Amino acid sequence: MSGSETNPAQRGLIGFWTCTALVIGNTIGIGIFMMPAVLAPYGFNALIGWAVTALGCVFLAGVFARLARQLPDADGPFGYIRSTQGDGPAFLAIWCYWVSLWITNATLAVGVVAYLQAVAPELMELAPPSVFAFALVWLFVGINLFGVRASGPVQILTTVLKLLPMAAVILLGLWLFVREPGVYTHHLPTTPVGGPQIMAASTIALFAMLGLESATIPAGRVKDPGRTIPRATIIGTLLTAVIYVSISTIPMLLIPQAELAQSPAPFVVLLDRLLGDGAGRSLALFVVVSGLGALNGWTLLVGELTRTMAVNGVLPSVFARDNERGAPALALIVTGLLASAMVAMSYSRSLVQAFTFLSTVVTAANLPLYLLSAVALTILALRGQRRVPNDLLILGVLGAAYSIFAFIGMGQEPFLWALALAAVGAPIFLAMRLSRAKARVAPDSAT
Repeated sequence: MSGSETNPAQRGLIGFWTCTALVIGNTIGIGIFMMPAVLAPYGFNALIGWAVTALGCVFLAGVFARLARQLPDADGPFGYIRSTQGDGPAFLAIWCYWVSLWITNATLAVGVVAYLQAVAPELMELAPPSVFAFALVWLFVGINLFGVRASGPVQILTTVLKLLPMAAVILLGLWLFVREPGVYTHHLPTTPVGGPQIMAASTIALFAMLGLESATIPAGRVKDPGRTIPRATIIGTLLTAVIYVSISTIPMLLIPQAELAQSPAPFVVLLDRLLGDGAGRSLALFVVVSGLGALNGWTLLVGELTRTMAVNGVLPSVFARDNERGAPALALIVTGLLASAMVAMSYSRSLVQAFTFLSTVVTAANLPLYLLSAVALTILALRGQRRVPNDLLILGVLGAAYSIFAFIGMGQEPFLWALALAAVGAPIFLAMRLSRAKARVAPDSAT
């Protein structure tokens, strides 16, 4: 969403495989490792909800893919929405997305602490879990204050390590299915299947899929964006959905429903049950590393997004200032404070409840970006000015319908929280618009 021209030297730096890795890497964080416990009360409704979520995310991935193809010169979702609906909707979408990023950091910190309890229970006796969550938020704010050169190597290492626990769980599940398939029927969930439960489970599962739009964010630096971004978005989303459904099903069928619902670290429980006490601790270490990597990456992203919003006049220009190491210091500190506030509010609940609350609020804050991007595609199709095929209208409507479905399914509390957070942006939008108007009038008056 940069308002300036992309440096020609930076164009074409990102190819298909990097874009695909960006989608998968940004989508896979700590959420999937908490989801089995969060979705356990829904029983088989969770599997149906995952299917609905996967299908809905394919629709949304298709929306972003087609927008990238139709508007290859637009700088990501902000540009898609602004070019079709104007400054107001574009601000709403990017503001809510910005809010979702620092809430995501709070969610990641809570999730990491849950698995840290399994890795180092003695350490967790030194202070309440909330203290460790606060410490993690500010640890990565501190790292990112030293600039991209400091945070970049951390991100590369943790991205590689995050795939190991998922591979271990999937291989263990396949081995067990071949050797002793009957074990998958011993603890079948008993919750009845119903529409409201499916809708709620689908909305919760959507949190784990957030990030599917990642390939569109650096659109100005992508090689052949009209071709690369669509392919990377669709393939990355499909691969991530397959991984998630696979590793979510295994603990649901192997751990009693009530026990799974109370577990702050469900995959630790799974390995301890199948391989003996203590086996899950090594897996938990990799999960912690995965969560720390995601927290580092999203801290970097929210700082950069805050600076970019300031450069474009969406936020006050003071947030665009860098420190001597090239890091947006004030942006990082302010978003760190906001994330800390969400951590404090969430710890009035249990760890699983805190994670569930934060994840649904994050999902609600992401949905305006998804909904308005689907509307942007629909508008392009209706305009008929760019030789848009008729199927784009159908895709835009399906993407918008799924976004509305998710809004309904999340329930009242997270929706109201997201609405309140979005409403805070309204006076900021008006103030920044007035400031820009004054700035335009001042030079005219001088002449």
